[in-house]
Amino acid sequence: MAVADSRRRHGLAAKLALAERPAWSLQARSLIASAIFLAAFLSASFFALDRAFYESSVAQLQARLKTYALAFYAGSDLNVRGRLILPDALPDARFSRPGSGLYAGIVGRDYYWESPSTMGRELPFELRLESGAERFVGPIPSNVGGVYVYSQGVSWIDRNGDAQAFTFHVAEHEEDLEQQLEVFRRTLGAWLLVIGAALLLLQLAVLRWSLTPLRKVERDLSLVERGEADHLPGHYPRELTGLTTTLNDFIDSERERRERYRRTLGDLAHSLKTPLAVIRGEIENSGSDPDTMCRTIDGQVRRMEDIVQHQLVRASAAGHQPFASAVPIQPSAEAIVGSLEKLHAERNVLCEFEIDPQARFYGEVGDLMELMGNLLENAFKWANHRVLLTARRLGSAQARRPGLELTVEDDGPGIPEDQIEHLLQRGIRGDERVAGHGIGLSIVEDLVRAHRGHLEVDRSPELGGARFRVRFDAH
Repeated sequence: MAVADSRRRHGLAAKLALAERPAWSLQARSLIASAIFLAAFLSASFFALDRAFYESSVAQLQARLKTYALAFYAGSDLNVRGRLILPDALPDARFSRPGSGLYAGIVGRDYYWESPSTMGRELPFELRLESGAERFVGPIPSNVGGVYVYSQGVSWIDRNGDAQAFTFHVAEHEEDLEQQLEVFRRTLGAWLLVIGAALLLLQLAVLRWSLTPLRKVERDLSLVERGEADHLPGHYPRELTGLTTTLNDFIDSERERRERYRRTLGDLAHSLKTPLAVIRGEIENSGSDPDTMCRTIDGQVRRMEDIVQHQLVRASAAGHQPFASAVPIQPSAEAIVGSLEKLHAERNVLCEFEIDPQARFYGEVGDLMELMGNLLENAFKWANHRVLLTARRLGSAQARRPGLELTVEDDGPGIPEDQIEHLLQRGIRGDERVAGHGIGLSIVEDLVRAHRGHLEVDRSPELGGARFRVRFDAH
């Protein structure tokens, strides 16, 4: 059991060490990948060029040996007795020098001749070919090493009209060819190494130049982290614009969230001062009627509950999020309207929909429900019989995030124009808890501001009552 526990601990430690290993940089990854690809490419190039040079050298060797064979054939003849007469001067002086590496031999029915260079060497000159046939093979093993042999069959007609067949053999030692191949391979390898190193240096320069915008993003983010900049300020390539725009949106979203928390806590503390002062005064006033004091305290406690509920809704609003999911409008609207129509059934208030199927809200479902719920609840409260909810998609299909326009209208008395500005301005929330356009509208205003939208209030041209229009622009 102890051994198993020890093994598990060692395995866990190994996994943690592997997980803590720093990841390679993009430049290192690209350079290593390029080096592997370049090594494979240069190796394949070396092999292909080596094979091409070898085959070309062998072809040249065959052509050269064939030329020697033809020279022997052209300089030879038959005498009157049908014997083969060789030329006085051999085609190459190496045929006369023993061990020169260039050899010749002629084989006939009753004839065999070898050049002086074959002295002491056993070469494969026994093959006989028909007239006009030729053969090239090699390297063939011999007592002096491998040799390449070209053979050609020829025939003469002697004075008696008989055909005399001979096979001319010309051979060359493989040493010369191997030396050529070695020099070529050494030179080719050196040049390919130089080219590979130059290409890697060029690739490194290209990578450093290509990754400069990413390094600039990293430096700009460091400035933001240290508080020396508010956003990513630089101009970036098109491929990074989406990333930097999203990062700036994320930075703004987090700052707005912190500011909303700070503002909410300040409003909460300020709003609770008055109810707490009233409660303290009632408690300290010992001559107050107990029933009156209880009613006063109960009213102030309820007021404090409303204040806390309102501020909690404000604080819990997710607000604008760079990576928010797209929430469809129709399901949330149907759920809210179904509940409100049941609640106001005795007043016979009905809600009509004009919702674009492509309309989407980018944020939390709770924020959408809170926003539409307060607008629709306010409309149902003031409407005579009709409420109209409209949702349409804004912006082109190419927009990174399409916009949204939500409109809620009713056929109630509407809101006087001289009260609209006062209605929308931010004040002390604890003093705005009145029936009608109170808590709900202030929550709507906070949600719209948190999601970087715009709220407009005017008179409905179709129904005649109030019209609340919320707009979130595409971007």
